[in-house]
Amino acid sequence: MAGKPHVTILIANLPAERDRRVIRECLTLEEHGFDVTVIAPRGDKSLRTLPGSRNTRLKPYPVKIYGSGVLTYAVEFGWSFLCIAIQLIGEVLAGRAHAVQVCNPPDVYWPLALLLRAIGRPWVFDHHDLCPEVYASRVGAGGTPNRWAMRMLVAMEWLTLRTATEVVATNESFKANAVRRGVDPERVTVVRNGPAGREISADPDTTADGPLSVVYLGVFGPQDNVEGVVLAAEELARRRGRTGWKVVLAGDGESMPSVRALAAERRVEDVVEFTGWLDGAAVDQLLRDATVAIQPDLPTRMNDLSTMAKTVEYVGRGLPVVAADLTETRATLGDAGAYVPSGTPEEFAEAIDALLDDPDRRMRMSKLGRERFLSLLSWEHQAGPYAAVFQRLLAKRLPVRIPRQRSGGSVPAPEKQL
Repeated sequence: MAGKPHVTILIANLPAERDRRVIRECLTLEEHGFDVTVIAPRGDKSLRTLPGSRNTRLKPYPVKIYGSGVLTYAVEFGWSFLCIAIQLIGEVLAGRAHAVQVCNPPDVYWPLALLLRAIGRPWVFDHHDLCPEVYASRVGAGGTPNRWAMRMLVAMEWLTLRTATEVVATNESFKANAVRRGVDPERVTVVRNGPAGREISADPDTTADGPLSVVYLGVFGPQDNVEGVVLAAEELARRRGRTGWKVVLAGDGESMPSVRALAAERRVEDVVEFTGWLDGAAVDQLLRDATVAIQPDLPTRMNDLSTMAKTVEYVGRGLPVVAADLTETRATLGDAGAYVPSGTPEEFAEAIDALLDDPDRRMRMSKLGRERFLSLLSWEHQAGPYAAVFQRLLAKRLPVRIPRQRSGGSVPAPEKQL
């Protein structure tokens, strides 16, 4: 690995092999001549390199406790901070970590940013989640966030943004948030979530056999409103009967037990299917066979400003999407979405029911979604700006490349950004 510029990526909330955004980032960095190491919670104990990569090294650490309240979250994040700090210092001493990227949540790694920048190593913040807004959404509509906890989270976000050499934002709303916190706009690069075109095996299968299917793909967390999908399935059963369709819930997370319990309580287990966590090939097959997708996120500030990774996965396969009318969701989907005003189960069920009965509308939405994905949203449109961040920061370590002269050629046009 000697001789190549090296990037170390830090993750605290997912094993590396489960974070599809980070997987794409690692592959992009490899393609542009970088070596990569990922420090993340331990997942599959047999893995030494990132699946699908050439040689991206995994440096996992054990997680002893998972947070469910203020105290346990503090213990979890404190343990993660200690493990990541030790591993990162080891990488520096081994002559690697020429640049470091940290992915949130949580926003607690700014002391390491100060340390690395003090020894001349660039520090990139890949902004996955708005942590203050996540906390507020987890309290719920009927609760009031603790004022001091909110102030602390805002302060941590400010420190995380301001101590970074550069910030990678997942959409324009996140970029605006960083600028509002005092970051120079020139130091913020928008790199959206979403699969690469090569991850999608073909155009959507509009003639798939079997029942009509409504799919949810993603994390089962308190803020994700997967319970709302179960309640929408209950309402759909009242409208359509219990045959000829199904709802598929794909993913996992801390709310899985409560979601399963709700499905049993509402007696919809015959129309609601749980798949668990799926790998990339299984995700592709599931979405290609689906009829309609649902994004059940409710109209909170966090959801309004966030681009859901699952939404781009949906539209990449040409799936019509039913979602609440949120700023960044509409920026992603455009006319490939069917929007409901407040995200109640009844609204979702009504919109899904109408789409299941209207194949012509589904076909139009599918075509619009695929065109939008291929022209604007796919990872191929994000990889260049992402790699450019590290090419700029580690320019002195990259070999000088003399471009070949092409007869009759032209300079490629810059890729479009949303």
